[in-house]
Amino acid sequence: MAALTLRGVRELLKRVDFATVPRRHRYKKKWAATEPKFPAVRLALQNFDMTYSVQFGDLWPSIRVSLLSEQKYGALVNNFAAWDHVSAKLEQLSAKDFVNEAISHWELQSEGGQSAAPSPASWACSPNLRCFTFDRGDISRFPPARPGSLGVMDYYLMDAASLLPVLALGLQPGDIVLDLCAAPGGKTLALLQTGCCNLAANDLSTSRIARLQKILHSYVPEEIRDGNQVRVTSWDGRKWGELEGDTYDRVLVDVPCTTDRHSLHEEENNIFKRSRKKERQMLPVLQVQLLAAGLLATKPGGHVVYSTCSLSHLQNEYVVQGAIELLANQYSMQVQVEDLTHFRRLFMDTFCFFSSCQVGELVIPNLMANFGPMYFCKMRRLT
Repeated sequence: MAALTLRGVRELLKRVDFATVPRRHRYKKKWAATEPKFPAVRLALQNFDMTYSVQFGDLWPSIRVSLLSEQKYGALVNNFAAWDHVSAKLEQLSAKDFVNEAISHWELQSEGGQSAAPSPASWACSPNLRCFTFDRGDISRFPPARPGSLGVMDYYLMDAASLLPVLALGLQPGDIVLDLCAAPGGKTLALLQTGCCNLAANDLSTSRIARLQKILHSYVPEEIRDGNQVRVTSWDGRKWGELEGDTYDRVLVDVPCTTDRHSLHEEENNIFKRSRKKERQMLPVLQVQLLAAGLLATKPGGHVVYSTCSLSHLQNEYVVQGAIELLANQYSMQVQVEDLTHFRRLFMDTFCFFSSCQVGELVIPNLMANFGPMYFCKMRRLT
């Protein structure tokens, strides 16, 4: 029998009546048992496509592809190491200290009368922070950090945008500072790098506190860890106003959020798992409670920075407004949102900022500068 041509096979398949196949030889999909459920990363992308396409409009396709692409990192120099040697080594990689370059550039412009400098109190950045990044469009990677000559790691790799909330706090020598949701520890480490604060680092999760302790052990000398410069606790942050009200000069409230980039890349600990739906829906309530507690823990006249790594205005601006209204109604407390537009101008060469953010500032991912997302808002407690 001559071999069937491709066309002949197609004609034969059209004439076959599959209904005549005996039942025992038929295959029926058992959806519940055999079909894989939607992975959490896919559910996250579907959620973002629905909500962020409305929130960001024509910008969303660009943000979307950037979120799905490889993240860019910065190298936070460890001041407890031989920082000058570490900085020189990072400069040899053609990386630049984006913090001090931006501040130097701004000061030169101010001296030349090219920019209207804000008041020193609002302009001040937390001091002594050095973070190296590669130029826009440069996708080079930093080598993994290693222990240096002083026995601690030379630098800490982090999303450079995560440093902005710490810079925005504007720490002053002798400040008493609270990091309310400290783990896994990158911002806590940055706060200690300033060398000018007594720090309380708290996180409710004992497993996350273990990660924080590991970072402190790798980057911070024993005499500082065991001294009175840093205190690590694992309390419910929502109750901090009752525990230590009116105590701190500066408070960082870096709340649990949908961690947008993580949610698109990692199944582990992904908040878009179906089993965590209720937890995800309740996030804005938790965030309002934590921010309110942080403001209650601040001295009158003190500052709070609220931050997330989410693009969602429900977790960002709405939370800030909700916490301020809550404190006004229940405690007659007045809170003022600080203007950070100068911060956007200061670091616009390194990050891509969302120009239409109503309250605070938002770094959006961009392929040329793939940092973020990072939302941060600075507030001052008036009463």
